[in-house]
Amino acid sequence: MRTVSTLAVLTTAVLALTACGESQPAAAPGKSVILITPNPVGTNSFLQLSVKGAEAAAKEIGASFKLYESKDPTSIAQNLDAAVRAKPTVIVGVSFSFDDLFATVPKQHPGQQFLQVDSCAKGQQANLTCVSFKEHEAAYLAGVEAGLLSKSAKLGVVAALDSPFVHRWIDPFFAGAKSVNPSAAGTPLYVGGNNPFSDPARAKSQAQSLTGQGVDIVAAAASAGNQGVFEAAAAEGAKSFGVDVNQCAQSPGTIIDNVLKHVDVAESAAIKDIAAGKGGGVKVYGLKEGGVGVNALDDDVAASKCTIADSPDVVAKVKQVRDDIVAGKVTVADPLAG
Repeated sequence: MRTVSTLAVLTTAVLALTACGESQPAAAPGKSVILITPNPVGTNSFLQLSVKGAEAAAKEIGASFKLYESKDPTSIAQNLDAAVRAKPTVIVGVSFSFDDLFATVPKQHPGQQFLQVDSCAKGQQANLTCVSFKEHEAAYLAGVEAGLLSKSAKLGVVAALDSPFVHRWIDPFFAGAKSVNPSAAGTPLYVGGNNPFSDPARAKSQAQSLTGQGVDIVAAAASAGNQGVFEAAAAEGAKSFGVDVNQCAQSPGTIIDNVLKHVDVAESAAIKDIAAGKGGGVKVYGLKEGGVGVNALDDDVAASKCTIADSPDVVAKVKQVRDDIVAGKVTVADPLAG
């Protein structure tokens, strides 16, 4: 996913263009769902979840499903224009990459329903539904695990970008660790470059830099680049954390747990609501709503292939902290809130 500050300018310029790799679609009869991703799906677990959720919802409501994969800000705008021309039941845009476009396009097309997943454009229109998550709550729980399990008290995060949104996986992780181990120190490094969310080589290099500094637990927050982090951690005998889905099987014995985000479930529910005429507003999913979590909270954690299953005392502590957050006894600061 990339930021798209230039998209507001591009919106007008691309109105006559069609989707990349797609011929201009004609309006289809019946219900239909079009999902637009900011990058090719590939091995990006977050985008894979978004496809899964949209496909499931389309099947439940008896709608057709089309996926438009974008490559850059220009193709995002092109794909959105093509989707608007198709007049589907709902157009789904994934991530903050749609913030600029969804601040203008829904207003220009009041009869079309839009859904933004994982962010919400400013000046939200009535025909734009938003689904967002409290990732910081789950990242805090992962930090608690890291603080209790680290032998060096040196922790690291390899993240895609140095942005307020991505810091939701960084700052709370370090805060959770310090809550149980005051001597814990955290160092974040960033993938950056031309493809920060899909660059395993750069992610691996950053993870190697961290382990070279004595970091023994490296959390991965680099989307499709996470595999590089896991490889670096495994080579140095360090541990890691995954994100979005259970990634423990990708590097057995290396990954402690995962900062889970149930994008597919929340997205599917929102699409079904929109199809039923109950669109609009912002739906936020945190620990209380079951929208985020860690594998340690699952009843079948023993089957997760995550190493946290070998530390029942840590699992018990994580469940206690989860309960305290849900009850309001512990408040996790949100980096997006400033």
